[in-house]
Amino acid sequence: MVEDSPRSEFLAGVRAELPLLLGVVPFGLIFGVLGLAVGIPDWAVVLSSSLIFGGSSQVVFAQLWGAATPAPVTVATVGVVNLRHLLYSAAVAEYLRALPWRWKLLLAYLLTDEAFAAAIKRLRDGPATPHRHYFLLGTGATLWTGWQLSTLAGVLVGEAIPPTWSLDFSIALTFIALLVLSVHRRSDAWAAVAAAGAVIPALILPHKLGLLAAAAVGIACGLFMARFDGKPQ
Repeated sequence: MVEDSPRSEFLAGVRAELPLLLGVVPFGLIFGVLGLAVGIPDWAVVLSSSLIFGGSSQVVFAQLWGAATPAPVTVATVGVVNLRHLLYSAAVAEYLRALPWRWKLLLAYLLTDEAFAAAIKRLRDGPATPHRHYFLLGTGATLWTGWQLSTLAGVLVGEAIPPTWSLDFSIALTFIALLVLSVHRRSDAWAAVAAAGAVIPALILPHKLGLLAAAAVGIACGLFMARFDGKPQ
């Protein structure tokens, strides 16, 4: 029998998230260093990790800050980068529908890339127990803590990190790990392949719109191929 208690589900979520911190911590260090380099005050760098709480969108925010981009453009751009979170919300909505609003608001705040990747298999394929949302709470809380601490570390000791460490490569590794964790069905694999095939030619689009175009292609392909999931080949 599956043990279903808030504590057991929360700790299971923590364990599922911990391996992903190997990519998250260097990512947070990079943002801390980048934020200071473009002139963001140290307190604002740390605060943004709580307010924005999205690695890629925070990097974009820092770059736009450094380029003295008008505030409305900055807000709009960061919002576009974070549109992927709507997809995460849609994917978990049916499993969290019965929760009260206070829970939905908390989990929505914590529902970022790594937390979603670690939790979706449990929500989608695991037993429909009353406390399964604590699993997502565990992944999200672990990610939030690791992200805040690594950003703070980047602010405090970032300048002492040798450039030869090439921590920026961890960003790509983090998202590769997320992709691997997210592929559980044939439709997932087809969506990833379609998006990968579309992203190169779409890079000619301005304002990073190529990434959104490739994502749209991947979503469309995944939705089409989902009808064949579970059917014999």
